[in-house]
Amino acid sequence: METFSNVFQCGAREMLPTGNVHPMAGHWRDTFFHNDNPIVLELGCGRGEYTVGLAQKYPNKNFIGVDIKGARMWAGAKHAEQEGLKNAAFLRTNIEIITAFFAKDEVDEIWITFCDPQMKKATKRLTSTWFMQRYQQIVKPSGLIHLKTDSPFLYTYTTEMLRLNPYPVIVQTDDLYGTNDALLTDAKALQTHYEKQWLDRGLSIKYIEWQLTPLDKFEEPTIEIEKDTYRSYGRNYQVHAQADK
Repeated sequence: METFSNVFQCGAREMLPTGNVHPMAGHWRDTFFHNDNPIVLELGCGRGEYTVGLAQKYPNKNFIGVDIKGARMWAGAKHAEQEGLKNAAFLRTNIEIITAFFAKDEVDEIWITFCDPQMKKATKRLTSTWFMQRYQQIVKPSGLIHLKTDSPFLYTYTTEMLRLNPYPVIVQTDDLYGTNDALLTDAKALQTHYEKQWLDRGLSIKYIEWQLTPLDKFEEPTIEIEKDTYRSYGRNYQVHAQADK
């Protein structure tokens, strides 16, 4: 990972003890991208497929994939380097300290794609009010948040979070590929490794897009939500896929 010019690495241990702000905060456009284009984050980017795919489709935007798992991120960083994508970067860090890497209003959009629903602890969910408070410190007023998930649990939780907190919801569907094709813009129609797994198993893909208008108060959902009962195929995907058939 250290050999890639498009990768930045800094974990919580380096940042949290002193409350440091990373040198790139406020300088992504002038120091790395060398343009004034909008900045879009993919949080929990995994292999970076969405980051790379979006960068290819939207050359007039800058994309940064964020995750803590370097072994997965390596694939996306390598792909972006091989493709010569100057509008794609990767940040290996803990998303909990995301505010240390970006200045106020520096980010225009956030994509959350097939993240762990974190069914045991609300503050770890990337659509929780705990994270909303942090996002609004770095996302410009009325910037967009996109959630794409296979998880009924996370979809239900996020729906309730949006009901309790007055964020304007732009698009919401519990079956993205079963709804009007007009929803399937290039960005929404991109498919990741894990998304293809869920589709192969007949699971519907859920999508919500909302505006992150700044809030002073937040109300965290307290409703009981049925837990997801399935798991990823993981490394033995091919074996399980054949067994399911």
